[in-house]
Amino acid sequence: MNKMLTTAMLATTESRAAATPMMEQFIEIKAAHPDALLFYRMGDFYELFFGDAVEAAKALGITLTKRGQHLGQDIPMCGVPVHAADDYLQKLIAKGYRVAVCEQTEDPAEAKKRGSKAVVRREVIRLVTPGTLTEEKLLSPSESNYLMALARVKGAGQGGFALAWVDISTGTFRLSETTAGRLAADVMRIDPKELIVSDRVFHDEELRPVFDLIGAIVSPQPSVLFDSSSAEGRIKRFFDVATLDGFGSYSRPELAAAAAAIAYVEKTQLSERPPLQRPQREADGANLFIDPATRTNLELLRTLSGDRKGGLLAAIDRTVTGGGARLLAERLMSPLTDPGAIGTRLDAVSWFLAQDRTGHDMREALKAVPDMPRALSRLALNRGGPRDLGAIRQGLETARRIAVFFEDAEPADEIAESVDRLRSLPGALSELLDAALADELPLLRRDGGFVRAGYNGELDEMRALRDQSRKVIAGLQAQYADETGVRSLKIKHNNVLGYFIEVTANNSAALTEGDDAKARFIHRQTMANAMRFTTTELADLESRIANAADRALTIEFDIYDRLTAAVVEAAEAISGAAEALSVLDVSAALAALAGEQGYCRPTIDHSTMFHVVAGRHPVVEQALRRQAEGPFVANDCDLSPNEGAEDGAIWLLTGPNMGGKSTFLRQNALIAVMAQMGSFVPAGSAHIGVVDRLFSRVGASDDLARGRSTFMVEMVETAAILNQASERSLVILDEIGRGTATFDGLSIAWAAVEHLHEVNRCRALFATHFHELTALSEKLDRLANATMRVKEWEGDVIFLHEVGPGAADRSYGIQVARLAGLPESVVARARDVLSQLEEGERKSPAHQLIDDLPLFSAEVRREPAPSKGPSEVETALFELNPDEMTPREALEALYGLKGKLKSED
Repeated sequence: MNKMLTTAMLATTESRAAATPMMEQFIEIKAAHPDALLFYRMGDFYELFFGDAVEAAKALGITLTKRGQHLGQDIPMCGVPVHAADDYLQKLIAKGYRVAVCEQTEDPAEAKKRGSKAVVRREVIRLVTPGTLTEEKLLSPSESNYLMALARVKGAGQGGFALAWVDISTGTFRLSETTAGRLAADVMRIDPKELIVSDRVFHDEELRPVFDLIGAIVSPQPSVLFDSSSAEGRIKRFFDVATLDGFGSYSRPELAAAAAAIAYVEKTQLSERPPLQRPQREADGANLFIDPATRTNLELLRTLSGDRKGGLLAAIDRTVTGGGARLLAERLMSPLTDPGAIGTRLDAVSWFLAQDRTGHDMREALKAVPDMPRALSRLALNRGGPRDLGAIRQGLETARRIAVFFEDAEPADEIAESVDRLRSLPGALSELLDAALADELPLLRRDGGFVRAGYNGELDEMRALRDQSRKVIAGLQAQYADETGVRSLKIKHNNVLGYFIEVTANNSAALTEGDDAKARFIHRQTMANAMRFTTTELADLESRIANAADRALTIEFDIYDRLTAAVVEAAEAISGAAEALSVLDVSAALAALAGEQGYCRPTIDHSTMFHVVAGRHPVVEQALRRQAEGPFVANDCDLSPNEGAEDGAIWLLTGPNMGGKSTFLRQNALIAVMAQMGSFVPAGSAHIGVVDRLFSRVGASDDLARGRSTFMVEMVETAAILNQASERSLVILDEIGRGTATFDGLSIAWAAVEHLHEVNRCRALFATHFHELTALSEKLDRLANATMRVKEWEGDVIFLHEVGPGAADRSYGIQVARLAGLPESVVARARDVLSQLEEGERKSPAHQLIDDLPLFSAEVRREPAPSKGPSEVETALFELNPDEMTPREALEALYGLKGKLKSED
């Protein structure tokens, strides 16, 4: 990249020798952070120079200027105001940049004491990367912001891979082992904003397809960060413990991944330490495995175009807090496989559905809950402000009020556990914050005014002196105006002169002429249109005011530090309360969704049942309702084992395009996901044996960057399904084999169905246009034919969107083409070709069609052959000119034509 090239050039000895002191400082700091844009603090701006300036100006759309020269060339420069830095950081992070924030760590006045050319000391205080954000403006309230570390320890078993992911904005810290085969799926399940890997792993050719799939979030780091031999020591130092025995048992790859995540956090946060929770290990097989293609096809978080609106999450999200929205997304992306744990979540939803009033009141109270985990993180990292303390105060207060709602209730286990955590909150911290903090809080600590009056006696005294002095200044101004006779005299203040008296140049004589005036008013500054003075009295008052204001701020800063320390000390309890509130929010939100949409509680067990009665697609149903296009047509799906059998069934689904096959396939997959995340489902009833792996191959797409055609992508995804599906899996396949020649495709589809039936022995929905496959139902005992029903009416086809037993007799593709707006000549020609092809299957080879059917024959036949001549009626009709006829004449002509027609008959 250009900035890296520039940095290398600037790092030379010759370059430094030719630089000004300030540029020399910039070059030195930049050399330590070559892979980041350097935000170099200069007064009220962050400035960027050289290649950084060129790239930032382009990325941010700001003006590129120049500042002096270096080695005979102009130095490119651009800058952003400090007060608006978050907005610019957001844009840069979204474009994949990393930013090193370099602050002034010395007062400019102190620097001047070392000489006129001395440069203010500066140092990088943090590295801003996509996975280490904490600022409110840079984070989405409803999305987690995970940093993930991938570690590999060869010879450690199961491939030696492990993942650790942390969200420093909330403190979440999780671990899990993985394998090369499921690595991409596990990464996409967590959906991190940044993935760090060691240099060696990053350049491993076997893992290249995985990193290509994951994309730009991958960031290679020095291998030393992933050293498993020093991993345990790094973790113990971070959490300040002597042993990890109390944390649980971790494998070597997990320890390496956790230590790498901690090392990267320390590298980016420098001297600050975020309040990370102790790492929690996810058990193997605890979550439903969903491969990357399936996640994309089912549009769980986002649509295929990348828009969150239109995805399943947006359709089911009724949460009212940021923490609740993040937890709902986490549950949706990681459904459970333990029926007991799923049942616990469903019990909580059922309870809120039955206790509608309690749920409503609690949700209203939850709307006042701020994002406590993120406020806590900012305070711990010294990036917070008075409003973050206020967020903790308000959150603790609301948590206590919510606990009261359940005093006389017997809630479900998950709700009861959450309420107990709320009741265990330290009341002393809440009382301290309420007593110390004012009702209205400023954004920045430096503004002061956030400590409640009456909390600290000395602070009240300093404030009184400061505030009353303003009245004294106003009285002094009036006194000087009377003495001099200058009514426009003003006492003003700035950071250079402090307090001063200002009069216009025309009125300056009253303060400069006469011995008394000269002795009383001391000249300070002459302006173009004004003169400035001071007095001994004003200087003394200024000293007392300045001391009072500074002392008041000092006291407030000290109180802020003590309050922050108290909050950070209670971090574990605060995080626990926030997590409990999120659980309550999600449970109540899912209950509200179920009541609003008419969802049912699914039955989840260890069987291989899959029986959905009157199932609906959760996203499409809501879209139809919004557009007032009529109700969604519900359909049953029964993939349960035959009587006496253990393995589930396969449905071979045929029917026309636009008949609803893809919708039917997706809705059953989504019902399985919703059920195992612990949600009620869009159906009349549902009995689902736990699905261990969910596979979906729906739709067509290519992968040109990797040299894969649409058909190749289809085959790769199909291969992954056939190689991985087990008897407890659910497989959704749509139009396998359509991307190649007819007989090739039919053969592939035929063999795939047989493999699913005989080898995978899974529950499956297999949609196809190869009607020949329906004959397999006579041979395969677990295969049943189903079709999308249609009705023909006066030459048109009506799609009923109903699923029923049996097989489709044809595809109705030509009718769909006509509905799409193909020219009538093309539609008519297609009908002729289809007729001849169907006849050719019985009588003649298809290639004879070239000779049998003339080009555009359908259009030729549409024009009738000429008759012996125009009839009397036709002649009369051609002679009429409607534009020149009155209504009466037109009516008479119509009767005349009718009479001629009768006479012809």
